Amino acid sequence: MIKVVLIGTGNVAKFLFDEFCTHPQLSIEQVIGRNVAALEYFKKKVSVGNNYTELRKADIYILAIKDEAIQRVSKDIGNHNGLMVHTSGSIAMEVLPGYARRGVFYPLQTFSGIAPKNSTNIPLCLEAENEEDYALLEQLANYISSAVYRISSEKRRQLHIAAVFANNFSNHMYFIEAEICKEHGLSFELLKPLILETSEKILQQSPFNAQTGPARRNDLKTIEEHLSLLSGPEQQKVYATLTESIQQAYGKEL
Repeated sequence: MIKVVLIGTGNVAKFLFDEFCTHPQLSIEQVIGRNVAALEYFKKKVSVGNNYTELRKADIYILAIKDEAIQRVSKDIGNHNGLMVHTSGSIAMEVLPGYARRGVFYPLQTFSGIAPKNSTNIPLCLEAENEEDYALLEQLANYISSAVYRISSEKRRQLHIAAVFANNFSNHMYFIEAEICKEHGLSFELLKPLILETSEKILQQSPFNAQTGPARRNDLKTIEEHLSLLSGPEQQKVYATLTESIQQAYGKEL
């Protein structure tokens, strides 16, 4: 039985809580968070609190909190002999106190309040300072995912940058698409089959080979027409920057 204390009440904490609760081999001893209202999500199943000095004994303490709070909260927790890990993609393991057994338990997925369709294939990126602690983290990870990877802080930060491009920036593109549709009385629903097809395509081939469009073809006439039709300098700047990046990527073919 692995005993876990969750620190945090946001979307990552909720995801881990829901996953851990489905496995009898895992015991969530407590959920700690400063947001009393958010603790309501957890209190029907486990003990909750908002005082770091009242932490229960556990094998692993998981800090599923904002990046900027990790260092401060980890110091507030103190040394409880258990393994202390955070869930951040961009923060080094070494930000946790040196006196603690420390590690990282990073789920590479977007969490926005909607449960992932298939949680068992979410990559879990792990790091620990010694083999014994890594084995414990790996055991915990294997209960909830079939995709468990050992990744250093340096490589994890690079992976997080790639994830920002894959998720955050692509989602912002969807936002711009929706704005263009709204400006011209079009339904965003028209674009959803294209969005799904684009996502499916890169599961079958590399993004480099999947690229299409006027920038890939170096269709300058269409590019100039698009730029003239966009409603403002911000949209034009994004379009021009991405077009230039694509042209550079495929420069030898153009």
